[in-house]
Amino acid sequence: MVSVTMLVAYLVIQVRLQTPLNTGTTLLELSLLAALVPVTCLLVYAFPDTGVNSKSMFLYALVLVLFVVWAQLIVSHFHAGGFESWSEGILYTVRDFSKLPFVLVLYSLCLLGLTAILVLVYNRSIDVVVYSAILLASSTFIFFDVQYISSTMFSLSGTLIIVYVMSASHDMAFNDQLTNIPGRHALEVDMKHLGRKYSMAMVDIDHFKKFNDTYGHDIGDDVLKLVASILKETTGGARAYRYGGEEFTIIFKGKHTEQVKEHLQSLVSQVHDYDMTIRNTKERPDDHDEGIKKRGKNGQASEIVNVSVSIGLADSTTTKHPEEVLKLADQALYKAKKTGRNKLCIHS
Repeated sequence: MVSVTMLVAYLVIQVRLQTPLNTGTTLLELSLLAALVPVTCLLVYAFPDTGVNSKSMFLYALVLVLFVVWAQLIVSHFHAGGFESWSEGILYTVRDFSKLPFVLVLYSLCLLGLTAILVLVYNRSIDVVVYSAILLASSTFIFFDVQYISSTMFSLSGTLIIVYVMSASHDMAFNDQLTNIPGRHALEVDMKHLGRKYSMAMVDIDHFKKFNDTYGHDIGDDVLKLVASILKETTGGARAYRYGGEEFTIIFKGKHTEQVKEHLQSLVSQVHDYDMTIRNTKERPDDHDEGIKKRGKNGQASEIVNVSVSIGLADSTTTKHPEEVLKLADQALYKAKKTGRNKLCIHS
């Protein structure tokens, strides 16, 4: 969506703004562009579905068309004799700094500051795209009299958008969106570059289906996130992946089972000892303030639960093929689950 806005803005610059700013409606059209481009960039937050054929894209395009029509009406009003005294009022410019009206310079800086805060707080791809688009577009409008400024800034904006799209695509392909750790695809790629010495562990959350049925899928997702966050902190040079469902995989490069078993034993203990709080949402009042008052009272106390994991471990001493090592680790995991769970079993 942002790329569409930037493309339309650049076309307007090339078609309508190639004459001196002090002639005709050029300055007015530049001012309208400087006012509308940041707004249309920010509108992407109102349209979460960004697919090319989506309803959101259609509505976004419709808004762009309405903005263009509105801007054309403003320009037509100027031709009819309106805005004659505006150059000394709302369109006042500080020519030593910028040919753009001063109020629009302040407006651009305020929106730039707002999007910068979004980047600092959330740091999502969309935040970075919107911030960079507004930064480069505003720089173009403020310093419009600089030679080649529009072609340079808009080309840079297009390049950055391509980079951000590629980065987001890579993240979606290789990272699990729920747990925020590498997923199955990343595991398959990394398995091709393990070298000769490595260990692989299969991790499974004990009784996860029963836990899901008892507390609901939302709490089940919280359990997956919790276990993944603990797995990410595993010591010994571990790299954790979500294998699928409630199963995870851990890889230790350059180490055999004897060198990593203590780290995995510690992992089993950490997961089991973690007290997970489940709030009693069924009995919680609809009013937020009333819920705060009753928190901790009888009938409102949160439930503390613990989850555990079983781990199967194997290394490359038996076979050099990572797929076979992973199968051996899975066999060891099966043994751990059959012999009591909440433990580590090593393939011998």
